[in-house]
Amino acid sequence: MELGDIQKGVVLLVNKPLTWTSFDVVNYIRKMLNVKVGHAGTLDPLATGLLILCTGAMTKKIDTYQAQEKQYTGIIKIGATTPSFDLETTIDEVFPITHISDESIFNAAASLTGLIKQHPPLYSAKKIKGERAYLIARRGDTIEIESRDVEISQFKITSIARKEDFINVHFDIICSKGTYIRAIARDMGKVIQSGSHLIELCRIRIGDFNLSEAMTMEEIKKMRPNSEDKIKTVG
Repeated sequence: MELGDIQKGVVLLVNKPLTWTSFDVVNYIRKMLNVKVGHAGTLDPLATGLLILCTGAMTKKIDTYQAQEKQYTGIIKIGATTPSFDLETTIDEVFPITHISDESIFNAAASLTGLIKQHPPLYSAKKIKGERAYLIARRGDTIEIESRDVEISQFKITSIARKEDFINVHFDIICSKGTYIRAIARDMGKVIQSGSHLIELCRIRIGDFNLSEAMTMEEIKKMRPNSEDKIKTVG
């Protein structure tokens, strides 16, 4: 694919690395290729996996891609909570786990499957009166975020690893647009009368697009306009 085609409009699939924000990826490609770029669905900095980028005229289709169902794999740690519901912040409270059976974990996942109301995390990119919620949270301020309807079509527990003070629950989730997996981690802890947070997350699919098709940032960095390598596109 030539630079001219990318400037006109294509879809790029990127495997977002750990600690990069979605905006970091967008800005890097925008500056490297001098093209208009947008992404179809934010990933948290501590999440990895599939990010859909649209360039040029294809940015008009971002909402279409963003609306498609998402699939994630990851790990929920039961026995402790953090303010951000993931590893962005440190543990603020620990909880007993001796009462938690494997059956109760499977039952909790079942209770969080289907159409549910979800309270988004304060540590999120959601805008509150024009300001990103995570900026409010990092200042130490609090604000109530209204719940939203989301659909969890699959919440599969793939394995359970028990330690002395915590339980790691490996999962595979398929969900609708706007679902916060960190909020699912929080809610699982509440359902089983303990506390929990997300310690690992990877988005492996958006609609018909799969992570296996995505380029790494290392591959993208090699594909500057004067390079003989070509950027892989889809669509």
